[in-house]
Amino acid sequence: MKNRSKWLLGTFALITTIVLAGCGNNSSQGSKKSIALMQTSDLTSLDNTNQATMPEFNTLTNISEGLYRLNAKDQPVPAMATKIEKPTAKGTQYTFHIRKNAKWSNGDPVTAADFEYSWKRSLNPKNNPVYTYIFSGIKNADAIIAGKKSYQTLGIKATGEKTLTITLDHPMAYFNKLVAMPVFMPQDKKFVEKIGTKAYGTSAKNTVSNGAFKITGWTGTNSKYTLVKNSHYWDKSAIKLDEINYQTVKDANTAHNLFTSGKLDDATISGVTAKSLQKNKDLKQVPKAWTYYLQLNQRKGQPMANQKLREAVSLVIDKQQLVSKVLADGSTPASSFVSPGTATDPTTGRDFSKETSTTYKPNVKKAQQLWAEGLKETGSNGTVKMSIIGDDQDVTKNVAQFVQSQIQENLKGAKVDISNLPDKGFADRKTNGQFTMSQWYWLADFADPINYLGILTSGNTMNPGHYSDKTYDSLVDKAKAAPTQASYWKYLRQAEGRLQDQTGIIPLYYVKESHLVNPKLSGVAYHVAGFADYTRSSK
Repeated sequence: MKNRSKWLLGTFALITTIVLAGCGNNSSQGSKKSIALMQTSDLTSLDNTNQATMPEFNTLTNISEGLYRLNAKDQPVPAMATKIEKPTAKGTQYTFHIRKNAKWSNGDPVTAADFEYSWKRSLNPKNNPVYTYIFSGIKNADAIIAGKKSYQTLGIKATGEKTLTITLDHPMAYFNKLVAMPVFMPQDKKFVEKIGTKAYGTSAKNTVSNGAFKITGWTGTNSKYTLVKNSHYWDKSAIKLDEINYQTVKDANTAHNLFTSGKLDDATISGVTAKSLQKNKDLKQVPKAWTYYLQLNQRKGQPMANQKLREAVSLVIDKQQLVSKVLADGSTPASSFVSPGTATDPTTGRDFSKETSTTYKPNVKKAQQLWAEGLKETGSNGTVKMSIIGDDQDVTKNVAQFVQSQIQENLKGAKVDISNLPDKGFADRKTNGQFTMSQWYWLADFADPINYLGILTSGNTMNPGHYSDKTYDSLVDKAKAAPTQASYWKYLRQAEGRLQDQTGIIPLYYVKESHLVNPKLSGVAYHVAGFADYTRSSK
C-alpha cells in the first residue's frame, strides 16, 4: 500500500516478522486481564485517512470499527451499522443506520457525519492521502482521484444524525468486505476539528476511538503503549480483556526467545527462526491471502519491457527449490497472483487461485529460447545488466541471492546486481524506477481477487513496475462494473489469465504465517485477509 516498505501492504520482511504477542508470564497485571501484541516497527500515526502502515492498521483493527467488522469466519457482521444492508437502486445505493448507543471513547456520539467526514478526508488532496485507489467504485471516486472532481462530491452523505447513504458508480460484489477495512472507519469530526487535522492521530491524547479499546501511553515516538477497555463501547459485555499491551520487537529470534521464556503469548516468526521451528508443538500455521512476487520494471528502455525476456526470467526460477531449501517455513510455490484461500468462485465452487493457476515448474530450455529471441528484439549486444532491489531483512536477502543465481546460471549474458536497502532507500528506488526487479508482496486487505488484480492496472500507485495493458485494464474495469456474479467472476478469471500470459509480474511463493501460540490464548480472529482481531480474545 503506499511507501510500500512500510505501507500496508510495507516491506515483505516488515510483515513476515510482525509479532503479535501476549504477556506470557501472567495474563493479569494485578486484577487486570491483559495480553501484549507486538509490532516490528514503531507506530507513527493513527490517522486512517492519510496513513496505511502495518502498525497503524494492526492497532486500528483493535480500537476502531467501521460499518461492519469481520467475524472469526471472515464474514462481515454489523459493527457501527445496526444490520447488514442490502443495496437498492439496482445495486448502487446503500442506506445505513448507525447504532444509537455507538459512542467515541471520549463520550461523543458516533454520527453518520463522522463517516462522511472521514471518507472525504481520505480523498482530500490537501490531506496527502496514500490509499485512494481502494475507494474506486464509490460514486465519483475515480474522477476525484484523477483530479477531475472535488473530494466533496464523493458518493457518501449523512442524511440524518444516524442515517448514512452511500452511492456507487456501479454494483460492487465485494462492498461488504471492503467497508470493514480500517481505511473506511469513521473519525470524530468534532474532536478532529478541535485539535486540528495535523495533530489528529499523532499521539494517544490526540486520538479517540469507537471500538472495543482506546489507546493510552503513546507519545507518538515511543515503542510501547497500551490499549485499555473502552467503557463507551456499544458491545463492551463481549470484551473479556482489560488491556492489550503493544511493544516494538524487530527480530524474529528475539520473539522466539521471549515466547520461550513465557513473556509472549503469540509470536509471529519468520526466516531461519521459522525454518527451525516447523515441528514445534506450539506452532500454528495461519493461512493468509499473501503472495510474494517480483515487480518487473517495464518502463521504456528497461530489459523487462520485453515480454520474452520477462517470461524467460520467470521460467528459470525453480520455485519449489526456493520454498523447500531457502525458506523451509511452510510457504508454497506460487502459480498465480491471487493466493489460495482468498476466495471461492461461487459460479464454479472452486478456489479462485487454483482454478486460474498455471504450472510453477521451471523450463530452462524454453527460457533460453525466449531469452535469445528477446535479445534480438531489443538489439542487445548479448549482455544484460539487471538489478534486484529489496529491503534489508535476512529473508529478503536470501531470496534475492537465490533468484540471482537462477538467472545468471541459466540465461547467457545476464548479470544481476542485488541491493538490499533500508525502508526509505528501498521506497525511493522503486518510486524513481531505479530497478529491474523489485521484491514485493501483496497481503490482501479484503478477501476478494479484485483486491489483488486491481493494483496492477495502468497508473495504479501500487504498480511501480508500470505494467500496462489495455486488455487487462478493460477486464478489471468490467469486473468492477459487472451486473451479475457470473460476469464478475468470468472477468476476474480472464484478468488473472491475461496477467499470467503477459508475465506482468513473477509470483514466487504463497507466504505461510508461522505463529508460536500459548495454548491458553483463545478467541483470536486470524483473518485470511486483513489483520488479526484480538478484541474478543481471552487467556
